Amino acid sequence: MTALMRKFIHQTVKTRINCSDRYFSPQIVQKRALTQFGVITVAKRLPLPTYANAFSTVGNTEDETNKKKTSKSAFGNVGRKIHHRVLQLLDSNGNNLGMMHRMNVIRLMEEQNLRLVLRNANADPPVYQLMSGRQIHEEQLRLREKEKTQAKTGPPQLKESIFSSNIAQHDLDIKIKQIQQWIQKKYQVQITVKKGKTTDPADNMEELFNKILKTMPELATFTSKPQIIRGGKAATCVFRHLSNKEMATYRKSTETQKSRDTLNKENSYDTESDILQQ
Repeated sequence: MTALMRKFIHQTVKTRINCSDRYFSPQIVQKRALTQFGVITVAKRLPLPTYANAFSTVGNTEDETNKKKTSKSAFGNVGRKIHHRVLQLLDSNGNNLGMMHRMNVIRLMEEQNLRLVLRNANADPPVYQLMSGRQIHEEQLRLREKEKTQAKTGPPQLKESIFSSNIAQHDLDIKIKQIQQWIQKKYQVQITVKKGKTTDPADNMEELFNKILKTMPELATFTSKPQIIRGGKAATCVFRHLSNKEMATYRKSTETQKSRDTLNKENSYDTESDILQQ
């Protein structure tokens, strides 16, 4: 009986040792490998960044507005891509040919060897015109010149000069020179003259404006004539550059005045010579 118990206990101990070896032996092998070759770390693979358009309508609206601007400002041949089914057609001379279907318009283009240009997209139906390549080029040049002139002929800027009526002559000359430079750049110049404390009451502040204008009669004129303001304590006026027509009339008048002066001198010289001869 005792021998049988000893055999059973020996068998159970042996099985436990085998089970523990099976469980702990891989971990022991791994620990030994790590101590021999060092710790090996496996880096996690990060996901690649994905690029997506943000949910915003700003960029799209800007692109659309730019496309609209270019489409409105562009002037040229639309070709066979006519977006309107029925349109109003003008010939190369500008005569109205009435409303036509786009297939008939394409047929006329091919027959007359002309190009099609959109004239008025807001009309109902929209207005198109048949033009040659030379006509389109000339019209493009005309539109460019028109845009340049519109950009140049904007509202004139206003400059202002304020000084006292008893200003020294040297300082007045500097002011006049500055005013002349502004007028040459096509600015409007508002001049305000304040009545000085030591000014003679008999002096007229309006005469000072005429004095300034006489220094540049071929350049400037009054936009608003001199007027008294602030209860007689100041006077103001506005100068502007002469227009081309006004400059031409001024030059013509000066030439006629010079010719009259020369004739008067010649006549006076003739009369003096006649008197001496007598």
